Amino acid sequence: VQLQAYGGGLVQPGGSLRLSCAASGFTFSSYAMSWFRQAPGKEREFVAAIMWRGGSTYNTDSVKGRFTISRDNAKNTVYLQMNSLKPEDTALYYCAAGRAAFRTPSMYDYWGQGTLVTVSS
Repeated sequence: VQLQAYGGGLVQPGGSLRLSCAASGFTFSSYAMSWFRQAPGKEREFVAAIMWRGGSTYNTDSVKGRFTISRDNAKNTVYLQMNSLKPEDTALYYCAAGRAAFRTPSMYDYWGQGTLVTVSS
């Protein structure tokens, strides 16, 4: 099993990034996929989730209207489009696969290695 997250980088406030997470080694379309983030000195927090066929999505309040999660089951890939980025969005972003759109990290079966997003002028 492998989840490879990429697409992070340095961006100015107000800018955009798109994160991707490529999955392999398990039946991608049978899993809900989520993004979490962890800032230095803070706990890992839920960002967004998408159900198996992409029909339902969930966002944490702080990113509503700015971040959009999507998936392509043909490519075994989940995305996180991040717009209007703020300095407080700076964190290591992780993708995770689970049986449902849980907000608790311990409920997930598989994790990617993380990709760093830095929002700074």
